[in-house]
Amino acid sequence: MKSEYNIAITGVGGQGILSLAKLIGNAALKEGKNVFMSEIHGLAQRGGAVTSELRIGDVHSPLIEGGEADVIVALEPVEAIRILNKASSKTYFLVNIKPIIPFTVSLGFSKYPDMDSILNILNGFGKSTIAFDAVELAEQAGSAISLNVVMLGALSVISSIPVSENSILSAMELTFSKETFEVNKRAFNLGKSKALKLTNK
Repeated sequence: MKSEYNIAITGVGGQGILSLAKLIGNAALKEGKNVFMSEIHGLAQRGGAVTSELRIGDVHSPLIEGGEADVIVALEPVEAIRILNKASSKTYFLVNIKPIIPFTVSLGFSKYPDMDSILNILNGFGKSTIAFDAVELAEQAGSAISLNVVMLGALSVISSIPVSENSILSAMELTFSKETFEVNKRAFNLGKSKALKLTNK
């Protein structure tokens, strides 16, 4: 059995990347596991890239070596491409396909790649890709800002994840108010159901 598990979470400022990493980390700590977490902020307040690396198990550093990510969770699709150096043929990709268009694209200075091209790269690179519109599910749950918890629900279906669903839900309950927890629990379950459907489990 592998002695460590590495999760890279990426997206842009305001999507709840760091909150998602903390929920996973708190769930792992609840189970008595060793956890290291790093945060890399771009121009987060202006929609810049944000990445958090989370390592669970027999680890002594918060940084994931190249090719060592077990899972890459991308809350913005292009950001998954930016950290491909962390992935290998054994990496799972979880991708929200709803893009956030950079201002440089809006101004016509650059072009956003089409989604098929992004997914083709990921499909040809990693072990498996689960991709869906997580923003739509978050809105269905009752709050667009629960996007990160939708992705957490999807992450929970990967059998190799070293934290239980019960520990994740317990960490959520400790993090959110009663009302907000109910919204996020719906978001979690919607993400989980979608991922199960896409993986035919």
